[in-house]
Amino acid sequence: MSRGGREVVLIGCGEPSGRIAPAQQIGFKAHNLARMAALGLPVPPAFVLGTGWCACPQDLRREHWQPGLRALEAQSGLGFGDARRPLLLSVRSGAPVSMPGMLQTLLDVGLTEHTLPGLVRVTGNPRLAWDAYRRLIAGYGEVVLGVPPEAFEADLRQVAAGDDEHQLDFARLRELARLHRETVEREAHVPFPQDPVAQLEGAIGAVFASWWSDKARAWRALRALPDGMGTAVTVQRMVFGNAGGTSGAGVGFTRHPATGEPVPWVDFLFNAQGEDVVSGRRSAAGHEELAAVLPDVWAALVEGGRKLERALGDMQDLEFTVQEGRLFMLQTRTGKRTPQAAARIALDLRDEHVIGRREALERTKGLDAAALSQLELAGEDGAAPLASGLSASAGVVSGPIALDEPAARACAGRGSPAVLVRAQAETADIVALDCAAGLLTRRGARTSHAAVVARQLGKVCVVGCEALEIDLQARRIRIGAREFGEFELLSLDGHTGAVFAGAVRTVRREPVDLLQRLEALRQMS
Repeated sequence: MSRGGREVVLIGCGEPSGRIAPAQQIGFKAHNLARMAALGLPVPPAFVLGTGWCACPQDLRREHWQPGLRALEAQSGLGFGDARRPLLLSVRSGAPVSMPGMLQTLLDVGLTEHTLPGLVRVTGNPRLAWDAYRRLIAGYGEVVLGVPPEAFEADLRQVAAGDDEHQLDFARLRELARLHRETVEREAHVPFPQDPVAQLEGAIGAVFASWWSDKARAWRALRALPDGMGTAVTVQRMVFGNAGGTSGAGVGFTRHPATGEPVPWVDFLFNAQGEDVVSGRRSAAGHEELAAVLPDVWAALVEGGRKLERALGDMQDLEFTVQEGRLFMLQTRTGKRTPQAAARIALDLRDEHVIGRREALERTKGLDAAALSQLELAGEDGAAPLASGLSASAGVVSGPIALDEPAARACAGRGSPAVLVRAQAETADIVALDCAAGLLTRRGARTSHAAVVARQLGKVCVVGCEALEIDLQARRIRIGAREFGEFELLSLDGHTGAVFAGAVRTVRREPVDLLQRLEALRQMS
């Protein structure tokens, strides 16, 4: 379906195989989603509103996307807005180039007081239904209506009373949904919409509008990307990682993005939705528990990653959901990596006959001893770490503590790039992170969008440091028993996740074995 270059494209809806629309028209996310579907990987059905709509979303009418919605209903056997068997949707962005976390996503669209009993009936899981509903109200309030997320976090603290949100039963989640609806009406001066079509229209409009958000503009400016390419919008059948103990959401790389080691590097949260992992607001564990609890799912994910590497010719960054023991793959893209990982991955893929020598040479061009050397702690330094977190981006950095963008800018202006210290890794911190030397957070996953951005910008990053406490009002932090004022020195070891007081001594080391492999590649006739 196409109207004057404004594409509406079906994925996984039984459409005939053939040409896949280019990323310039439907965004890289949807383009790769279509490629995954063509490879036979488990992809929920979707329709895509092409990038041509981004410049004039006001021209988009219901009649443009209703055929796509009818195709999702036919494929799923569910009805959007149906009281007995409701179809719920995710609404995601997708630019022609990767912009991790810079644009918006809405989940659980179509859930209302009218359709919620139907979701309970279909799933047999009232907790899932009320958890999805309270998430939708908060997400819609924040993304579409501009309600500050702190307002919803206050509701959660009131209901949780110190308990983890995943311990809340359906009755407390129902109360939380009620508070969220009151918060929307109080803060936005309009009620949360109970018309599923109005929800979908609001979500699509908000995703297109996020192309012009401050953080998206800042990212494009940093990467010298044109404003005119726009984003697409992918509307996809929801799958639920928050459906219980054999469900969850994960993000990972088919190879280690810091070292290039040929092993999967995955963060996973049981009984969670994908935004829990990538938003940076929660800490996630590695894949070990997933592999132990659901070995068949883990094996399918690893095999899917191998299939994608062979088909796409590179290391992949994957997002996936597990619903009641069944794997669904939601996204793949070429994974961001350090120079060291870039060199090893290119060499290994060439040895595995995935790419040829010419491509390996192209990918390793300019990667010499200077580019591949890294700072490490000097062996004789002897400094004892104050605490540790999860290593998200390698290297060692020392710098003054900065708690926000103005402080980070002030440090950079004095020629002493800061260690940015935040409660959680947020992509809204992109400008502060760009002028800092490193990032330390109390919460967050190694694969959160902000951690991915830190790696791409070459910043040392340690996330999930639970010993960290931040007092923004006093402009002070505490790490374990030690207290620091803003602008005091702090050091991060991104190789191990260790955090140190003051400056540490470092040594620059060259990866001898890797350099020898590169030299052998370049000397081949």
